[in-house]
Amino acid sequence: VQLQASGGGLVQAGDSLRLSCAASRHTFTSYVTGWFRQAPGKEREFVASITWSGGSTYYASSVKGRFTISRDNAKNTVYLQMNSLKPEDTAVYYCAERRTGQTGYDYWGQGTQVTVSS
Repeated sequence: VQLQASGGGLVQAGDSLRLSCAASRHTFTSYVTGWFRQAPGKEREFVASITWSGGSTYYASSVKGRFTISRDNAKNTVYLQMNSLKPEDTAVYYCAERRTGQTGYDYWGQGTQVTVSS
């Protein structure tokens, strides 16, 4: 599985961005796609995840109510709509995929930079 993250950029506080994660194929019949981020000098942190059916979504408390994760399985793409962006959202954003029921993610994309200026 190859994951390609895109959509990052430089925006001002309060603006919106939509990230995309395109998958080449899926190894698992039941899987979860997640978004993570890593800011300079900080550890990578979980942002949001969605099940393969789109029926269940999960969010970090820091983004809940501002970010929305969704998927279009016809396009093999997962989206992260980010609204009301804050400077502390500045990070490299990665998408990843894992088998349903396991905790670790097996496949990772290359990351896309999001920079939010104040």
